[in-house]
Amino acid sequence: MSVHMSLAENKTYQLFSSFMPRRKEIKLLKEDEVLDLRVYSADYFSDFNPGNSFVKWALVEVSDFGQLPESMQTFELEGGRYAVFKAKGSEAPALYQHIFTSWLPQSVYALDDRPHFEILQVTGKPNDPDADEFFYIPIKAKESQ
Repeated sequence: MSVHMSLAENKTYQLFSSFMPRRKEIKLLKEDEVLDLRVYSADYFSDFNPGNSFVKWALVEVSDFGQLPESMQTFELEGGRYAVFKAKGSEAPALYQHIFTSWLPQSVYALDDRPHFEILQVTGKPNDPDADEFFYIPIKAKESQ
């Protein structure tokens, strides 16, 4: 399931409130994890504004698309290099600030134009501040200057 949204008009709660009860309808799950995936425009971060829109997906990984529940969509994630960070749910805002203001500018990598995603533990407690989350940031080698 997906939704068009912005940080200023955050629809994450509505998206996951619709998706999580229907997750049990999905056959052939590979893991008991949920992905929170975002597809940004190529200039989203260079011209950052909280009102800029993007597409957010609530996803699970499956071994086959053949048994898709009604009104659900598929998404195939393009391969590539990702920087992976682990944090507790409550640490996410500080982690994002660190990634984009410190780690990425000082690294040998640049942001790549591919989806960003988080792998979320399914703990049974919505918005569990103690749940581990893995943050995947698409990267590529910086071009020589």
